[in-house]
Amino acid sequence: MSKPKVITGLDIGTDTIKIVGVKQDQEIGFEVLFFDKIDSFGVHKGRIREVGEVSKRVQELLERVEKRNNCRIENLFVNINGTRLQLVPSHALISVGRADQKVSKEDKERIFEDVKTINLQSGNKTILEVFPKEWTLDGEKEIIDPLGMQGVRLELDAYLLSTFASDIESIVEAVGELDEDNIVPGPIADASAVLTPNQKDLGVALINIGSGTTSVVVFQEGKLLNLVVLPIGSANITNDIAIGFKTEIEIAEKIKREHGSCGVSGGNKKIEIDLTCSNNDDFDFDDLEEDKKKKKNDKKKNKNVLTFSEKELGKIIEARVSEIFELADKEIKKASKQGLLPGGIVLTGGGAKLPQIVELAKKEFKLPCRIGYPKDFKGLEKDSSLATVCGLIMNKMEKTEKKGSSSGFGKGIKRFFENFIP
Repeated sequence: MSKPKVITGLDIGTDTIKIVGVKQDQEIGFEVLFFDKIDSFGVHKGRIREVGEVSKRVQELLERVEKRNNCRIENLFVNINGTRLQLVPSHALISVGRADQKVSKEDKERIFEDVKTINLQSGNKTILEVFPKEWTLDGEKEIIDPLGMQGVRLELDAYLLSTFASDIESIVEAVGELDEDNIVPGPIADASAVLTPNQKDLGVALINIGSGTTSVVVFQEGKLLNLVVLPIGSANITNDIAIGFKTEIEIAEKIKREHGSCGVSGGNKKIEIDLTCSNNDDFDFDDLEEDKKKKKNDKKKNKNVLTFSEKELGKIIEARVSEIFELADKEIKKASKQGLLPGGIVLTGGGAKLPQIVELAKKEFKLPCRIGYPKDFKGLEKDSSLATVCGLIMNKMEKTEKKGSSSGFGKGIKRFFENFIP
């Protein structure tokens, strides 16, 4: 029996490395063949710092998936993240080449190359993608696509998404045989996974709260207006809990996952943790009413116990999440008119799982808000932390569809998968 052709996304995150493999399904989009993950090590704030450690975990994950699913992973798309991702404005101007003065595909390719020829202020930087902001033909603006239009002077204002070449080299070295064209910026992958064309057209901000970073991407009129990666994430919440309750990071992380919330309305209901357990995964969590706690005081005197109220925990978490939203709001207002986005705020990433985070976001941004999940993946649980790994595949499909004719979703997927048939 021949092994199935598999297209695979690999999300190398600060906390976890995730992998998802799909095969073609013209009816529903993608049928998930496998999903797996492994703890990450050697990644700091979204960037690979210890290539050897990351490589060990990536190879372990790939080998495990191939063995369990009797498949060979050949077509791998990997994310790049971190605060070194940067949007740079650029402008280019060319003369239309054809004798009939109609803008051709070659003209567009030429101006895309010209717009990339700018000084990036560092010889170690490279351009990942070009995002057109505005086309101008003989002084006429507000052109969606100049292809086939008649004119002499073609101009393009665009944003260039750049990063350090060393970060790309680290990813290639950690993963192994990998085409650099298969490296996708994490925030762009997120947008492919959870945003609709209508949202991008209306105006929307996508905020991915990861472990080590938070990315903010803003779209309006279908165009990318801003992209920034902030060096703060859900791990900072864990650190705050550890400091506030004077406990270990492992315990603080479990407290966040088991009892964390962005609201402080929990009152004085007490939570008690028995810290005498030898295994951090087996900590004993008990919800105690105030009167019950008093009755048990004598029995608990000699135990190593951490006690706190839901309100105390909520205050710690809300303060840090509010700070993240405040930083994100500044970036949103840089891009959109006074931060007015009819499509609202979409939250995704593992940090978006915190209870009451949508309510806090509505309060902070004063805009509609929802949680964003990957779409069109049959057989995968509804989980905001899977946005990037699924978006890696969605992003490449979108680009393939743009290159082909607009002949429907099913044919677009067919063209996408045909690219990988030897």
